[in-house]
Amino acid sequence: MKKQCARNSARSNSAEEARAYAFLLLKFRLRSESELALRLRQKKFPEKIIQDTVSFLKDRQFIDDRLFAKGWVSSRLKRPFGLRRIRQELAQKGLDKEIIEEALGQAKEHYSESAVAGQLAEKRFSKLKNIEPQKAKARVYAYLVRRGFSPEITSDIVKGL
Repeated sequence: MKKQCARNSARSNSAEEARAYAFLLLKFRLRSESELALRLRQKKFPEKIIQDTVSFLKDRQFIDDRLFAKGWVSSRLKRPFGLRRIRQELAQKGLDKEIIEEALGQAKEHYSESAVAGQLAEKRFSKLKNIEPQKAKARVYAYLVRRGFSPEITSDIVKGL
């Protein structure tokens, strides 16, 4: 009888610890369901407790993948990053393609990727005045691609420099 009581209290204690850890993570920033579950697995919580914790947080709307994606896209566009990089980051966070495309579709309505890339390119190119133009263009091209702008947009902008 005592063993069963001890097991039940250990389970509830572990469940409380998992929730406390999840709330600690959410205190710093929003997280996707997948990302939160991964962090709980890294802390070696049992799979059943992880599933219970994630569903508890989801039911009470502490985690919402659509809201997370929207917030992530918004914060990354302010940096500014290209849509390719943002798409890749959201996929790494474990979001469904449907949610990713929905969030990026909403962002595209108010975000001109080519205009932002053009401004970044001009700013970067002006810093590279002491380098021969061909090398400077190659560096600007590499810079824009690293920031997640598509090669097509990037090459058009670099040609115009």
